[in-house]
Amino acid sequence: MIFQCTIAKQATLSGIGLHSGRTINLVLRPADAGTGIIFHRSEGERSVSIEAVSANVVDTRLATVIGKSGLSVSTVEHLLAALTALGIDNLHIDIDGPEVPILDGSSAPFIKLLNDTGLKKHNRSRKFLAIRKSLFVIDGEKRVSIIPSRFFRVSFDIAFDHRCIGLQQRSVKVTPNEFNKNIAAARTFGFLHEVEFLRSQGLALGGSLDNAVVIDQDRVMNPEGLRFHDEFVRHKILDAIGDFSLVGYPILGHVKSYKGGHDINHQLVEKILDTPDAWKLVEFTDLDLEQAMRGMPAFAPEPAFSEA
Repeated sequence: MIFQCTIAKQATLSGIGLHSGRTINLVLRPADAGTGIIFHRSEGERSVSIEAVSANVVDTRLATVIGKSGLSVSTVEHLLAALTALGIDNLHIDIDGPEVPILDGSSAPFIKLLNDTGLKKHNRSRKFLAIRKSLFVIDGEKRVSIIPSRFFRVSFDIAFDHRCIGLQQRSVKVTPNEFNKNIAAARTFGFLHEVEFLRSQGLALGGSLDNAVVIDQDRVMNPEGLRFHDEFVRHKILDAIGDFSLVGYPILGHVKSYKGGHDINHQLVEKILDTPDAWKLVEFTDLDLEQAMRGMPAFAPEPAFSEA
């Protein structure tokens, strides 16, 4: 999609917070071109507007958390992944609690809400962050890199010493159809002993088999089983799509990750932003926009790029 986009009308959603156990309400409102994605977080009489950009990330231990002026919003990645996949650039998100509702642990409910609401195209082109030089971060066994590509692609490898997961690999070109079909429904997951520990620390109070895949010593505990045979790596891709949206622009690049997670994703996003000679912002020309408005094929913003 070469035009900026928002939603066609206001939409609302409520659900339980994974860690707080609170019922949290979201109101999604259309936003003008150039606004970006902004969370408007309220708590009692206090409120603060938090732009969904890397500079506002305050924690990445259990989820991606953005914050400002003492108020924060956790677990933003599932909603941000859905917005990225559908090409939504501008949105106001009113939220009255400390975390985005976990819903079923995936992006599928957000995709359904956004599709039901409909999208509105702005008459302004998008700016893409096109990777021109490879960058990488290594943190122990974890590795994540980004290399030039004409498209946004995420390739992920995970390795767990557990019979239900083991080694899983998947590569996805991020498009609305591919995301909706193969990534959106993949749920967050955790091990039973980790859930028990988190609850002892006053966390995961809203967690259940309704909103996460839980694994004990030798099996998946959810009675319905898995939605995909490799649901675990698909969810890791989902998380990465949400995390990398915090670069602030749609990306033209290929993310490759081995055992990655929120923390190392954030490290690479920060490295991208701190290395301006490794990328450039590209925008479609007036001719491209005119052809697109007439339904004609538009030129690629960087035709010299080859898909990686």
